[in-house]
Amino acid sequence: MHIGLQHYLILSSALFFIGIFGILWGRKSVLNILMALELTLLATNINLVAFSAYWKDLIGQVFTLFILTVAAAEAAIGLAILVVFNRNRGSIEVEDISHMRG
Repeated sequence: MHIGLQHYLILSSALFFIGIFGILWGRKSVLNILMALELTLLATNINLVAFSAYWKDLIGQVFTLFILTVAAAEAAIGLAILVVFNRNRGSIEVEDISHMRG
């Protein structure tokens, strides 16, 4: 059985919709929203790599490396902010964070 471009596109669209559903459904916890956001970025990266391999061009794969680098930095900074917020407030729910003013 040959795995073609269609299989990667189906996988990518499934991951993207799971991520979007996770963002809309997991509104109580910031951690769930961050994980769902990372899932949508992963789906985009799968699309870029699949089309890059299909067209035999490395531009999509290089762009994917940049996206993964930015996503890793975003996740590290986001988790650090959540740890500090959890130490100060004792909770990382979206309702508690939305009350921050200043």
